[in-house]
Amino acid sequence: MSEVASGAIRILDGLADHARRASRSLARASEDTRNFALSEAAKALRERSDAIVAANQQDLAALSEDRNAAFRDRLTLTPERVEAMACGLEDVARLPDPVGRVLAEWDRPNGLHFRRVATPLGVIGMIYESRPNVGADAAALCIKSGNAVILRGGGESLHSARAIQAAMEDGLRAAGLDEACVQILPSADRALVGAMLQASGQIDLIIPRGGKSLVERVQREARVPVLAHADGLNHTYIHASADPAMARKVLLDAKMRRTGVCGSTETLLIDAAIAPTLLPLLVQDLGAKGCAFRADDRARAIVPTLEAARADDFRTEWLDSVLSIAVVDGVEDALDHIARHGSSHTEAIIAEDAEAAAEFLNGTDSAVVMWNASTQFCDGGEFGFGAEIGIATGRMHARGPVGLEQLTCYRYEVIGTGQVRG
Repeated sequence: MSEVASGAIRILDGLADHARRASRSLARASEDTRNFALSEAAKALRERSDAIVAANQQDLAALSEDRNAAFRDRLTLTPERVEAMACGLEDVARLPDPVGRVLAEWDRPNGLHFRRVATPLGVIGMIYESRPNVGADAAALCIKSGNAVILRGGGESLHSARAIQAAMEDGLRAAGLDEACVQILPSADRALVGAMLQASGQIDLIIPRGGKSLVERVQREARVPVLAHADGLNHTYIHASADPAMARKVLLDAKMRRTGVCGSTETLLIDAAIAPTLLPLLVQDLGAKGCAFRADDRARAIVPTLEAARADDFRTEWLDSVLSIAVVDGVEDALDHIARHGSSHTEAIIAEDAEAAAEFLNGTDSAVVMWNASTQFCDGGEFGFGAEIGIATGRMHARGPVGLEQLTCYRYEVIGTGQVRG
């Protein structure tokens, strides 16, 4: 083992030991105490807003010039975005307590009463890239759900992450909680990420939120259970029955509201029956906002100025002002395209035909499916979760926005009157 690796393991061991002790006390803390910590942290974010934005300016100034506008937007904090973080903490505080919920209970002929009760997971490891607000969201959800968290933000956002962390510590101190409930790795050293991934028995769950390469590394190297954040290779399908005005409005938002978020639409699928009249208008709308296009042959036959799609374009999460376009023949063809190219994140159908919408909603294997709404609503706050720390796919632990409920497991309580098996 190299000296660098062993040093990273020692650092991680210390953080994890502190987190484990803190998690036990946090799990026993009352709901009022946890909520007070969040409200005080929100207050501290507002009081430290200028310092947080100044720290973020340091990160932006150090950003390499080859980073695109969408990445820069994800990294950028403004007073308005700091205020949104503070409001997110307050929203989480107002949510019902996820800890101690009785999920099921029953009696048995042996006279015993059984209960399944929601309980915190323990220590969460959160690895995220570029978006510093994710640290605040993760801390809020973990505090509310009784979990300690160790945060590792991207190297590009280190100054921002530390400034946000200071506000979270203010809230914990004010509530009389251990500051080790929310910790941040001391540097962007990749060896520390490796130590987190190997920390079986110290960290109970790793949640990566970032690009495909990060998620693949975590899944490949982790000896800790992983709740992986999905690529946002999302589709908006415009059915032949769609209201044209609605389709134009929804697609413009789904693609261009914020192109760098995981809920952004990356591919437009449009029915051949309406493509000749509607597609030119959609291209006009998005092109006026600076969007570029990658289109299949059928779409280019309608709008010849569109750039031809390359082999991998329909498998690309652009996270930028680029939209892939394909013309399809009905719901089944759209579903087949999504199955071949999608990432099981979020899909939307724009349609007035309820049967077609039901066929689409039931036919996708994605974590979130929408009818007549922008894919950019795939966000924990919009779902009423207060915040989220990723969008999970698969069928093992959670699907969709990861909020409070997904950060708990359960224990069984067995209550008797002195029974023995004899």
